[in-house]
Amino acid sequence: MPINGPQSRDIDRSATASISTPRDAVVYDYALLDINPLILQILESNASDSFYRTFGAHRGGIPIVRIGVGDVLQTSIFESSSGGLFVAGDATNRSGSYVTLPVQTVSGKGTISIPYAGAVRAAGRTAVEIQQDIETKLAKRAIEPQVIVNVVEQNADSVTVIGDAGGNKLKLTGSGERILDVISKAGGGAAGGKFAGYELLVTLQRKGRTATVPFTTLINEPAENLFVAPGDVVYVKRQPKSFVAFGALASTGASGTVSEGETSAVSALFAFGQERLSLNEAIAKAGGLSDGRSNPAQVFIFRPESRETLERMGVNLKNFAPDQRVIPTVYRANYRDPSCFFFAQRFQMRDKDVIYASNSDATEVLKVLGYVNAWMTTAGNAFIQGRAIGDIASGAHVLSNASTVVVAP
Repeated sequence: MPINGPQSRDIDRSATASISTPRDAVVYDYALLDINPLILQILESNASDSFYRTFGAHRGGIPIVRIGVGDVLQTSIFESSSGGLFVAGDATNRSGSYVTLPVQTVSGKGTISIPYAGAVRAAGRTAVEIQQDIETKLAKRAIEPQVIVNVVEQNADSVTVIGDAGGNKLKLTGSGERILDVISKAGGGAAGGKFAGYELLVTLQRKGRTATVPFTTLINEPAENLFVAPGDVVYVKRQPKSFVAFGALASTGASGTVSEGETSAVSALFAFGQERLSLNEAIAKAGGLSDGRSNPAQVFIFRPESRETLERMGVNLKNFAPDQRVIPTVYRANYRDPSCFFFAQRFQMRDKDVIYASNSDATEVLKVLGYVNAWMTTAGNAFIQGRAIGDIASGAHVLSNASTVVVAP
């Protein structure tokens, strides 16, 4: 028989070394759950990743922007009358009794230098705190000094936006920028309009903690759109959700359509194409269950599930390692039960889920009968053709048979 590669037995036999698993051995432990109202309730109540819960939402208000090393400051010192420490006594034509010092960059030690006050610590302070410190140090030498410190150039307090939103380091103004503000300033609102919002994930890194939410969550849930803080890293990544479908389904997705008469298994990768996708919608995307092949009572969804979630469902996990936090899980939907259509509408698909629709028992019988029929037809044709060739060789005239027409010379 013609083939397009070696037989599996040839590969097994020719291997120099191998590790094999007994056919009846359990290679991977998993939990099997039938979808029911309790399971749906627990899945729906599961808390997804959240910026608000992870970072506390800055309940005290807008994050305070503090001066840091490398920032450029300008200091103005006012005195109540002329003849003081900074304003000469003959300065009658001045519009005010003040002096503006040259701009200074906060040194590596975190200080700036002020005449008659010496080195003043600036790093880690606000402009107001620096002003008060300078006023205190000049109080005994200047005439009722008042100080104003302006940030000319801010280099220390910034937020980094990377990924599909572009690569930008944005300076904070202290006015209270939020996550969507800095993404927009970086030119990456919905990744610059190139991608659908539901395809994007936004990750916030802050002081060693990380959380990730969909871009659309920032829009739909204002509480998630936090104020950014100095040193934050915002990472925007395009990650379209998809699922894989195998088994007795009526469509192969991008690779074509399997007709009802075929018995070959179907496998295809499908994009969500929307923010949320139910099990019903996912099966519909895969062409629906095949009337002629599928067993509607045996539709499975494979995914990893957290140990905590399974424990809330009442699953006995004693056979799994105590430190195994993620458990391979198979959910089963019984579409022979009319209520399953309502359950499946509530069952939300996750990225990289796997759907498997098993064949019915009748399909397996039909496969066997098909193979037997093909073998008998081939054998019968070979017998008839052999008789015809023998008759020709003996000089007989054969006009026809069931499958072949032969004419002797």
